[in-house]
Amino acid sequence: MAKKNPKNSSIKSYKRLFSYVLPFWKAFAISVFGYLTYAATQPLFAALIQYIVDTLQSKNKEAMMMLPAFLLLIIVIRGIGTYLGTYFLAKVSTNVIHTLRCHIFNKYTQLPTAYFDAKNSGYLMSLITHNVNEVTQATTDAVRTFVREGLTVIGLLIYLFYSQWQLSLVFIGISPIIIIMVAYVSKRLRRLSKLIQDSVGNISHITSEMVNGHRVVRSYCGKDYEKQRFSIGSDFNRRQSLKLATTMAIHNPLLQLLIGLALSALMYLALYIMKDASAGEFVSYLTAAFFLPKPVRQLSEANSNIQKGIAAAESLFAVLDEDEEIDKGNYQVERANGVLEFQNVSFYYPNSKEMALTNISFKVEQGQTVALVGASGGGKSTVTNLILRFYPHQQGKILLDGVDINKYQLNNLRQQIALVTQQVTLFNDSVTNNIAYGALAGATESSIKQAVKHAYASEFVDKMEHGLATEIGENGVKLSGGQKQRLAIARALLKDAPILILDEATSALDAESERHIQQALTAVMQGRTSIVIAHRLSTIEHADLILVIDKGRIVERGTHQNLLANKGAYARLYGVQFKK
Repeated sequence: MAKKNPKNSSIKSYKRLFSYVLPFWKAFAISVFGYLTYAATQPLFAALIQYIVDTLQSKNKEAMMMLPAFLLLIIVIRGIGTYLGTYFLAKVSTNVIHTLRCHIFNKYTQLPTAYFDAKNSGYLMSLITHNVNEVTQATTDAVRTFVREGLTVIGLLIYLFYSQWQLSLVFIGISPIIIIMVAYVSKRLRRLSKLIQDSVGNISHITSEMVNGHRVVRSYCGKDYEKQRFSIGSDFNRRQSLKLATTMAIHNPLLQLLIGLALSALMYLALYIMKDASAGEFVSYLTAAFFLPKPVRQLSEANSNIQKGIAAAESLFAVLDEDEEIDKGNYQVERANGVLEFQNVSFYYPNSKEMALTNISFKVEQGQTVALVGASGGGKSTVTNLILRFYPHQQGKILLDGVDINKYQLNNLRQQIALVTQQVTLFNDSVTNNIAYGALAGATESSIKQAVKHAYASEFVDKMEHGLATEIGENGVKLSGGQKQRLAIARALLKDAPILILDEATSALDAESERHIQQALTAVMQGRTSIVIAHRLSTIEHADLILVIDKGRIVERGTHQNLLANKGAYARLYGVQFKK
């Protein structure tokens, strides 16, 4: 396999980043014109100095009267150029960042579940915040400096070569050394920037875990452990940042030294070569030459931000290039009947050598309830993940109404399924918006209230200060575990899908609440195919089919009474739960 060339990779990333600029090329062109105007004023200042010196020597009063007007004109032109360049480049860069940020977020919504399993949340959040900000620097301040100061350097060099091309060859002589130095520093800056960006992702991840799990951290006296973990991550970031700062601290003086040597040689040679030149020509030439170090230094500093931006852009483009969820199906149905069948389905998780499911086969007719029971880690939740196509199964078939689920258009398939999991996800929004979420956003208030009532959530929702309009905080922080699950059940009830999946949906409820929920679910399950995962076997005694899953295999199947009579795995589980 051919080795990836970092230089080519950087050039590709920068070209790709520039492709985001193309839709705003008009504003970019105006910006370049503005900075071109600004850059032209630098050699004009040098020319003005020549005019001033020569005029003073000639004592031409008429010409002397024009000097203030010329100076003012150059300042006005410079100001107009700066405004055009800065405003229109800001317009381009803010649009580019907005577009890029939206592309990344939109990509997150399309990536497969396996991608999120492999990445920590802190890293993914830092990409869309820190890394995008790095790109912002590369496309605002850095580009502004590169365009403005780059054009200034070009303008000054043109003026110098036009005035005395023999003398100006000194700058050509030091160019190879500068190019080699800049290339080495750029490579090192990109590498260090990548390490810094990764470390920021790690710091974000540690912080996120501590904030979300602060109760566990405190109850298990984990404060010292978390402090140490954060300190190690932050110290790594500090060391890489210091290396980057050191690189720039050495690079800039060396670059200035090279230019200083060139200017010293230039001044020495000018005394001999420009013997016949007027005082104005001599002073203006040296003035233009001494204007060079400042824009070159600023270009060097801007190069740091450009390299950071390239490193950040590479990580963002890596996300954009990730494969999305497989959705090759085009079969759609308004409402499925709900006949679900597994035919010899086998599955293993990415990067896992062990099978999570092996030869799973069962069929659930419309309106029936199948219960999945067994020890934790046996594969029960994996079955439901495959129904929703969160993961693609490797062997066998899963059929919905006799049609392979892979043939269904993905959104259409998921519209047929309502899911309630043990780990409830709620948003920092109102009760209404949490229940009528996503495609359910157009639901009427009466249907939302009915779902709340059937989920036995009216008891606490009606007591809230603003009722359904009450904000419940991040992930429902203002609610108890049971209340969260009842809102999740209300969301599933509002969806009114032909298939209902309950993955430990009542595990966080107290006995009284669970009794009411079970009554509501019994009514709701009528006419719907229901897949129920339960550790409490008392909740699934009336299921049409019970599957006992152990180590990814179905070891027993039947009704509650039949399985008890068999005195097998199910009977043992039941006995453990209800032994006196």
